[in-house]
Amino acid sequence: MSQQVTPQTQDRQPGSQAEMDPSPQGEMREYRGSGRLAGRAALVSGGDSGIGRAVAVGFAKEGADVAITYLDEHEDAQETMRLIQQEGRQTLGISGDIGDSAFCADVVAQTVQAFGRLDVLVNNAGEQHVQEEFENITDAQLERTFRTNIFGQFFLTRAALPHLGEGSAIVNTTSVTAYQGNASLIDYSATKGAIVAFTRSLAKALADRGIRVNAVAPGPIWTPLIPATFDAEKVARHGESVPLGRRGQPDEVAPCFIFLASADSSYMTGQVLHPNGGTIVNG
Repeated sequence: MSQQVTPQTQDRQPGSQAEMDPSPQGEMREYRGSGRLAGRAALVSGGDSGIGRAVAVGFAKEGADVAITYLDEHEDAQETMRLIQQEGRQTLGISGDIGDSAFCADVVAQTVQAFGRLDVLVNNAGEQHVQEEFENITDAQLERTFRTNIFGQFFLTRAALPHLGEGSAIVNTTSVTAYQGNASLIDYSATKGAIVAFTRSLAKALADRGIRVNAVAPGPIWTPLIPATFDAEKVARHGESVPLGRRGQPDEVAPCFIFLASADSSYMTGQVLHPNGGTIVNG
């Protein structure tokens, strides 16, 4: 799975997969579905690239129709939709800001109208901004990071719940930084900690409805967020510090989401899976 990375940066969040060298492995080429999501409909935020793309394609391989949201990375989104259609499934791509509650309500309405149902919600979209000095985190950055990373999860979940029923699943993307912290990503890490608490609390609140809520906490994964966040030197060394000694690929994370979205995890709710290269977090 390890690839040589060309030093590179991108100048805006959340980044473009089409511009990365090498491209992340997010097409689930080696994955063989077994109908675990047959007849189901899923919505994946940030589904245009990175982990979101791999999850969306993996869901399609398992038989689900998949809608994706993305900010404005139209080229990446079109490729994800092509990969979903290649699996014989319906798809829908909706561009906009999940930090806007009205947009989130519209996304869910469009998804239900297109597919006639909604069974799985994946709250995956996120952004991060490096600040080496805590005092340099501006009000605007703080609000932007929280609005995308945690407000968006609240907004999408609130809009989706009237359409979810017994046997439905919600899977949230948190991060290893929720457990370890990160000195230069304090606001981002705080949002990821909030997602863990959100997941555990929502799981308790929805248990009597038969709706399971779990999360995935990836470690250093090769996604557009990496060159869009760090300088070229850090990008080239990305993932070296974990026990496995390398960055992970989206294809290595997506199976966690597939498991948590399917009946294979029917006795799991309020839990977090940790595809992070071997870092022990005890959480």
